Amino acid sequence: MTDNEQLPQPQQSDGATQLTRRKVVVAGTGAVAALGLGGTFAARAVAGERNPAEPEPRDACYTLTSELVEGPYYIDADKLRRDVTEDQEGIPLHLTLKVIDAETCKPLRNAAVDIWHCNASGVYSGYEAVGSGGGGTPPTGMPTDAPTGAPTDAPTGPPPGGGGGHQEPTDDTRYLRGTWHTDRHGQVAFRTVFPGWYQGRCVHIHVKVHVDGEWTDAGYEGGHTCHTGQLFFDERSVLLSAEVEPYASNTTTRTTLDEDTIYPDNGPEGGLLHLSYDRHHIARGVRGRLTLGVEPDTTNDG
Repeated sequence: MTDNEQLPQPQQSDGATQLTRRKVVVAGTGAVAALGLGGTFAARAVAGERNPAEPEPRDACYTLTSELVEGPYYIDADKLRRDVTEDQEGIPLHLTLKVIDAETCKPLRNAAVDIWHCNASGVYSGYEAVGSGGGGTPPTGMPTDAPTGAPTDAPTGPPPGGGGGHQEPTDDTRYLRGTWHTDRHGQVAFRTVFPGWYQGRCVHIHVKVHVDGEWTDAGYEGGHTCHTGQLFFDERSVLLSAEVEPYASNTTTRTTLDEDTIYPDNGPEGGLLHLSYDRHHIARGVRGRLTLGVEPDTTNDG
């Protein structure tokens, strides 16, 4: 990035950055295994077609991007890195986000941007014991007896859709999670994989934007969260991904974009990504991009 020389740069080890915004997290030892996540990916993705369902974004003032629920699987210790893939298999996804002040239209420089999402099987790192998105494996068959008595305790944990309160991590895995800073144009780019799906939710990526903090040798300190949102994928791209392994082996019933209870159904303003890919060969890679219009002086922590 063009601004790297102006920020304390985290040390690199095995291709992944070890520092975090709040504390140091031990990096995973798995090698990047996403399909085709090499030097040829960028050229192939650029050659792909733009999703005709969405208009080309304009470099002009944007309305505020919708604030959405954080969900139960956020971990405030994500590694400072742009490639979050680790050992996860899937369709390569190059995600570019531009963060601007929705009132002045000026780009927000040096903001910290978090992303996190499930893998192709619908599992979040840090919560592997939970299973597929909080729902785990649904029960099969019918009960043989009628229930007796009244429940003695209130239900605990998130609903299957993953919209409940925060849960404590169950393990030390941190794949498909990362934090990086925006450049002088307000842009930040991540390499990851196309997300899968889990019970009760459509395909999505979580995102947070932090401002007014300070980049130090220990990571990003202080400041506040001005945006908490989610990024969504159009139905055509998801259907194409479902024909590719390992997505094709995901047997969880999929919730469509129209069926999702969290997507606000307002296009890019609500987080619907502009996608570019070869519809005949989506396994080669996908490019996703979106401008996030935020209120820097407001706290929106989800």
